[in-house]
Amino acid sequence: MKQDQDHLRLLTIFHYVVAGAAAFFALFPIIHLIFGLFMLLAPEKLAGKGDPPPTIMGWFFVIFPAVMIIVGWTFAACVLAVGRFLAKRKHHMFCLVMAGIECIFMPFGTVLGVFTIIVLMRDSVKQLFNANTQPLAATTAPPGSCS
Repeated sequence: MKQDQDHLRLLTIFHYVVAGAAAFFALFPIIHLIFGLFMLLAPEKLAGKGDPPPTIMGWFFVIFPAVMIIVGWTFAACVLAVGRFLAKRKHHMFCLVMAGIECIFMPFGTVLGVFTIIVLMRDSVKQLFNANTQPLAATTAPPGSCS
């Protein structure tokens, strides 16, 4: 049991680190987003001697990077949530599914996802999660009291 708790504690820390890295890497398309906004808001600056670029190009450079940033931040938030759930020993299935999805985020997410799956598949770890999700026993009122 002690080894499982240590492994879950380390996985929690590593999930926080990978979530931060994912949130940072999700900001890389911001350069394209700024360029797209520049194309939409000041097309005359890009015209030079010819016509300014078509407006659709500006929207292309705004929408796709914005979607990529939102997806990246959503992924980072989910990885952060997995770290929190591992610390609280809750939502075993969500942690397992996200560990599989993390494998796409190479190389760190792949290593973390595989190790998380290995740890979460242990019966002793499943018991730790089940102990936290069991409903509390109904308390009975002492004899002679109104309830």
